[in-house]
Amino acid sequence: MLFGKIKDSSDVQKFQDDLDKLLKWSEEWQMLFNTCKCKVMHVGKPSFQRQYFMNNQQLEVVCNEKDLGVLISNDLKVSQLCQLAYNKASKVQGLINRTIE
Repeated sequence: MLFGKIKDSSDVQKFQDDLDKLLKWSEEWQMLFNTCKCKVMHVGKPSFQRQYFMNNQQLEVVCNEKDLGVLISNDLKVSQLCQLAYNKASKVQGLINRTIE
């Protein structure tokens, strides 16, 4: 996971440079990224939302992403995570009820 605070256009370029360095490192060590699975999430004020690229492929911009079983949203609120937990618990409860009856 790569992250950074973007305050102005020079920060945008620095972040893209960091992506390029990370990509170069992965090629040197033969640990290639699946750029189709790489995504960008803008958190906070939308003033400097820019497009980023890896291997000349534009990275998808997402509002929500699940990482290690935890749903992260760009507003950093847990309401969607709570809804997913509730839905999963309801399914398990339904399965238990059907099994016992």
